Amino acid sequence: MAAAAAAVAVSAAPAESEPDRSGAEEEAREGVPEEEDGGGGQPAGNGGAAAQTRLAKLPLSRIKALMKADPDVTLASQESVFIIAKATELFVEMIARDALVYAQQGKRKTLQRKDLDNAIEAIDEFAFLEGMLFF
Repeated sequence: MAAAAAAVAVSAAPAESEPDRSGAEEEAREGVPEEEDGGGGQPAGNGGAAAQTRLAKLPLSRIKALMKADPDVTLASQESVFIIAKATELFVEMIARDALVYAQQGKRKTLQRKDLDNAIEAIDEFAFLEGMLFF
C-alpha cells in the first residue's frame, strides 16, 4: 500500500510545479533540446494533452462521451473533460474514504453498500445522493 502511495506521489510531483495548463509552458519548452531535459525519463515538449492523460485516472474518452450525451452540450474542450474527470476522481475518493470509516468500524477492509449508505446519511455533502444507489 505504501508503494502505491509513493508511486502516486512521484507521478503527481511534476504537476505541482506546473503553474497552469494554458500552453505557455509548452511554448517555453519548444526551444529546449531533449538532452537538456535533465534525464527525468520524460521527453521534452510533452505539454498539455500528454500531461493531462498521465494525471487522469479515468478514461477521458469515456468522460467526453458521457458529456456529449447531454443534449445541451455541443462541444467539450479537452480542458473541460479533464476537469470533469479530475472532479469525479476526487468525489469518488472522498465518498470512498468516508465509507471506509464505516467499514473499519465493522472490522472489515472491504466496502459494502451499507458503508456507502451510512456515509451518505451521515454527511450533509452527500445528501443529494440519498436513495440514489440502486445496485
